[in-house]
Amino acid sequence: MNKRRWLSACLSLGLFALGGPAAARAQQPKPAEQKPPAGQEPQEPGQAVVERTVNVRLPVSVVNKSNGFVTDLKQPDFEIYEDKTKQEIESFVALSDLPLDVAVLMDTSNSVKPKLKFEKDAAVSFLQTMLTSRRDRALFATFDSEIELHQDFTNRIDLLSKAIDKVKARGETRLYDAIFRVCEEKMFAVQGRRRAMVILTDGDDTVSEHELKDAIDIAQRSETVVFVISTKAGGFFGVQAGMVDAKEDKVLKRVAEETGGRAFFTGSVLQLEKSFTAIAQELRSQYMISYSPANDKFDGKFRQIEVRLPGFKDLKIRAKRGYTALPRAVTANK
Repeated sequence: MNKRRWLSACLSLGLFALGGPAAARAQQPKPAEQKPPAGQEPQEPGQAVVERTVNVRLPVSVVNKSNGFVTDLKQPDFEIYEDKTKQEIESFVALSDLPLDVAVLMDTSNSVKPKLKFEKDAAVSFLQTMLTSRRDRALFATFDSEIELHQDFTNRIDLLSKAIDKVKARGETRLYDAIFRVCEEKMFAVQGRRRAMVILTDGDDTVSEHELKDAIDIAQRSETVVFVISTKAGGFFGVQAGMVDAKEDKVLKRVAEETGGRAFFTGSVLQLEKSFTAIAQELRSQYMISYSPANDKFDGKFRQIEVRLPGFKDLKIRAKRGYTALPRAVTANK
């Protein structure tokens, strides 16, 4: 499959198929009309906007002292707080029962050339492990000086493997732009699916137009759990042996932890493979908890989320730490 530049115009047909006419119309620029925030549909002429209650979905991982996943908890074991106010849980399901959309983003900037082959092999192995159900899908994109979609959502390993095999390293690093673009274009599109992003990178962002906070915000609002695998300390690969830079370490950890995921820092092929295995295991071991916020004033402010297990003090919880409360709108004819 030929590589495609990631342009909204090129994706409009796919969005029409996934999200219907409204999603396709949202991709068409209109003069003198301000683009709404990602995840919020635009108002059409002759229609009134009616705000609807937002249902917040939380993928939640629980681990014990040995870092083993705890998968036998029930809804009454959990409590959800938003801005310190307890919320009523409306839905509680095992996440493995829901279809999965996973976006694999690979850093293909110049610095990854010595280790690109190992990263490709590990990515293919991960997808073979994850896509065990026909309902599960993955896409593959790369980022360097450009952001490119090589393979859209599919459950066909052969198409994904072919796309991964063809990529080459070049240019700089647009990490934040890649997270933002994939979430904006792909992770809002279809409801009723769990969403995850796996990012393979060896360095800090260098040329993005978006900031770190923008990338985290849109991942939280699109309910996308972000996992990051850093290969910066890749002594096994014969490059940059030693400690990971503290600033880059904190940035990658922040992206992952604030969206409910994890960051891994690898220094060998074995560690790289173990990181992918750990991500696959976690995605199969999470809970999905949903609630409608007691505060129905969606004013664009950030809201903190806390998940508690009152009867289990020795367990550790991973979930996104909050979201920006933007209204989602439906339209009605005037």
